[in-house]
This record gives sequence, C-alpha cells and structure tokens, in this order.
Amino acid sequence: MSTYTSGRAAREAITDRAMPDRQLLNQPMPDQPRPGSSRLAYIDWTRGLACILMFQTHCYDSWLTPEARKSTFFMYSQLGGTMPAPLFLFLAGVSFALVTEKSWGKGLSPNQIFRTTFRRGAEIFALGLLFRLQAYVIAWGWSPWTDLFRVDILNTIGVSMMLMACVCRMLSGPAASVWKRVGVAAATAAAISLLTPPLWTTWRPHWLPWPIQSYIDGVHNLGEPQAWLFPIFPWSAFAFAGLAAGFVLASRFFRERDLRSFAWCSVLGVGMIFLSRWLDRQPRQLYAVYDYWHTSPNFFLLRVGILLIILSAAFAWCRWGFRGFSPLIQLGKTSLLVYWVHIELVYGRLSILRKHAQSIPTASIGLGVIFALMLLLSVARTRVKWDEVWVGWRKTAAA
Repeated sequence: MSTYTSGRAAREAITDRAMPDRQLLNQPMPDQPRPGSSRLAYIDWTRGLACILMFQTHCYDSWLTPEARKSTFFMYSQLGGTMPAPLFLFLAGVSFALVTEKSWGKGLSPNQIFRTTFRRGAEIFALGLLFRLQAYVIAWGWSPWTDLFRVDILNTIGVSMMLMACVCRMLSGPAASVWKRVGVAAATAAAISLLTPPLWTTWRPHWLPWPIQSYIDGVHNLGEPQAWLFPIFPWSAFAFAGLAAGFVLASRFFRERDLRSFAWCSVLGVGMIFLSRWLDRQPRQLYAVYDYWHTSPNFFLLRVGILLIILSAAFAWCRWGFRGFSPLIQLGKTSLLVYWVHIELVYGRLSILRKHAQSIPTASIGLGVIFALMLLLSVARTRVKWDEVWVGWRKTAAA
C-alpha cells in the first residue's frame, strides 16, 4: 500500500531538503486563496489535519529503528500516511473552485481568470522545481542528479492547477450551469482515474524521455512506475474531484442548505467506500493488470469517499465543536511553510533525532516537538507583523 512519501519515498525522495528563503515562504500557499480572500474554517482545519498526518508519517518513518518498523504501530502510522497527499490535492481543487467562482462573481473575464489561475499553477510548479534543486544542492556529492527531475507533491499540485485552469476556461463562465461545471470536473477526475491502470502497464509512453514520462506514470529513471512518486495519473484526479466538490460548495443551492448538504455528503462518502469494496470483489475486472492499492479506480473511489467524510466531519466540528484557538486551523493556513521546514528537521541534516535509531516512545516525543515547533512557526508567520518588526529593528540599529 502506498504511503505519502514514506518507506522508500521517505528515505530517497525527501532526504536533506533545505528551507526556502524568506521571499518564498511569504508567498501564499499553493492550495489556498491569496491573502485577503475569505476563508472557510473547515477547509483550513482539514488541511491542518493533513499536516498532522504528514508529520507523524515522516517522523516515525525517519526515526524508528528497523525493529520498530516491523511493528503493527508503524503499519498503522504508514496507513495514515496514505491520506495527506489526496487531502492536499483535493483541497487544492476545492480552493481553486471557490476562487474561480469568486472571480466570476466579480465580473472578471474568462481570459483574466485563466491567466491568473494558470500563472498561479505555474508558480507552484516552479516552487516544486526549486524544492528539488535545493534538495540536490544540500545533498551535493551523494545525491544523484536524477533527483532534480523527481515528481514530488508540489510539482503535481502545480500541474493540476494549470490543468484545472484550462478546463475552467473551456466552460462558459458564470453563465454556465453549476451542475455543468461539477459534471465536467467530475468527469475529468474519472477519466484520469480510469486511464491510470493502462498508462502504468500496457499503454506506458516509452517513447517519451523519462523526465517527461515520469509525469505520466511515475517511472522516474528506474524503468518501472514507482508508487512513491506523484504523477498526473492518478494523483491529479484528486484535484479535479476537489474542483467538483468546490463548485458544489460555492453554489447557492448548497449555501442555503449547508447542514443538510454536508449530511448527504457524508452519506455519499460512505456509499462510495462500500461501492469501491463491492467492485473490488467482482470476479471480472476491466483491466488486464489490476492493482487495487496503487492504480485501481476502485481505490480512488474509496479515497474520495473518505475525503468527503473527513470534509463533512471538519464542517461539523468547526460548526459545533470547541470554539477558540485551533492548532489545526492555524497549521492549515501555512501548510506550505510547515511542510517545507519540517522536512529538514525530520529527514535533513538538522534532524532533531538520530535517524533509524529511536524507539516508538522516543520518536513520539520527537513528533510532539515537531508539532510544537511547526505550530509556533505558523503563528509567527501569520500573527507577527514582520514589516513593523523590521522597521523597528532598523530604527534601533540607527539610534
């Protein structure tokens, strides 16, 4: 079962990554609207949950001893690690739809919206390339040059956003029915999912250079598709599923009936899970090579069902749960920042614990430290007025 940059991915894909510079960290998150736009708390809460699941997956994978990695505890830890990547991509699609709907409501032309959203996707893709470049520079001397072309989660979010911009441009703006937008987004997600099994097996594009082919089937330079990478097929399908969900969330029909709609959303999620398991048990399958846990549309269906249940639960918690400061909402506001920084503190040269040498209790303490540090960093990023701090420091220095 594939986990979110765990196992081999954790050891090979994200070792010794560097922190970006201040200008990079001050950019908006790749899966969020730009600063100043209105937020939906349950979306940030869900994104924060993805951060927590990501922290625990990476910490236990990096620090546990070989013996501890054989435990049931570690197995369930890595099982939880299968959800952050789908969550980040799904929420990228949700936020994309909300921003696009808001732009249509402001009367912006389809071309203006396309240029803005496509450029934003290109920026995130560029961040993904910079992420790989910094990882290579930090690991200079023992990291292979092929790591520069590894397809990581930021690359896929950027490509997915550019693809969503193209799809939304083909729609006829605010005059189009919301259900048309939902249908096109959902159909695109289904098409990507349905094409994944043959593109990983019998239809592999061998004629492409491997750095390009890797964006299709995650082959990298290893000759076979790698489950620990994030190619367009199947991962972009989660972004388009989120785009469909986002158009529903932005609709007037949903806003006027949000409680009932989220209840039906959770019911739909449960139904998708049962349908996925039923389809998996059928004696005949559509594909010559069937791999439920990596390429099957049935597994995609199950995970989208889980995503809908999580989103509904997040809405319920933010509506009726504890009121006050929420660590998950806080982390969700700065998911790119904490993602980037925690990698160096878990897998990099600045790892706070010695790698592959810790017991489960010790690694759990380390996880608590990482959580606290990332929360403090997030609060500092969003609540401290750094421009005023800088001006005050300069005045003090000049005095």
